[in-house]
Amino acid sequence: MLELKDVSGGYGHGHVIEGIDLRVDTGETIALLGPNGAGKSTLLAALSGVLPKRGGSIRLDGTELAQASSHRIVAQGLVQVPEGRRMFAPLSVEDNLRLGTVGLQQASRSAVAERFDYVYKLLPRLAERRHQRAGTLSGGEQQMVAVGRALMSKPRVLLLDEPFLGLAPRVIEEIRAALEALRAGGLTMVLVEQKLDIALPFTRRAYVLIKGRVALVEDSATLARRDDLAQLYFNLATQAAH
Repeated sequence: MLELKDVSGGYGHGHVIEGIDLRVDTGETIALLGPNGAGKSTLLAALSGVLPKRGGSIRLDGTELAQASSHRIVAQGLVQVPEGRRMFAPLSVEDNLRLGTVGLQQASRSAVAERFDYVYKLLPRLAERRHQRAGTLSGGEQQMVAVGRALMSKPRVLLLDEPFLGLAPRVIEEIRAALEALRAGGLTMVLVEQKLDIALPFTRRAYVLIKGRVALVEDSATLARRDDLAQLYFNLATQAAH
């Protein structure tokens, strides 16, 4: 469904990511792993069309999106939940969610209402907070709004940039349960995560980025059984340096 060939990009004069080949099949959930500075978020920025400089091929069901605008990319069904939530703090939860429908082409009032029902059933806490200003929510609730806002656009592929960062264990489990339901429903997902203990049980395959390049592609279950898992990033970085 989603296929990347030789994707490179960065900011200014230099490349942060280079020569990325990646595939995500329909209904599959993959992990995009690596230490800080490996290029994980930069790759999502390239997929979302917000990276200033990018090259290579990004195809979604055969449609080339490498040079497409962010608006067109969302309209095609490739939608990101950004790191850091990025709420419109003065607006209500419902108004923040409504912003996610902007990418829906000619959405009717009933279609928008159906998306609200879908999100509120998946994340019932948002239904309870629908009239509350987003800026007054807890960090975990704001992350739920970020996920819900992306789902309002009816994505075919959901890009998740460290959705559990800084959250309490109870909230992590609540959001993870919602993502499990999405996966069970056949939604294709790409999860960016540093912590292997969170990412590997949730995904089918894993791509490990080291210094902007793919250093390893492995089934998540196989990767979880590696003897050097605790030192994985260090070992791959050492191999890349030689």
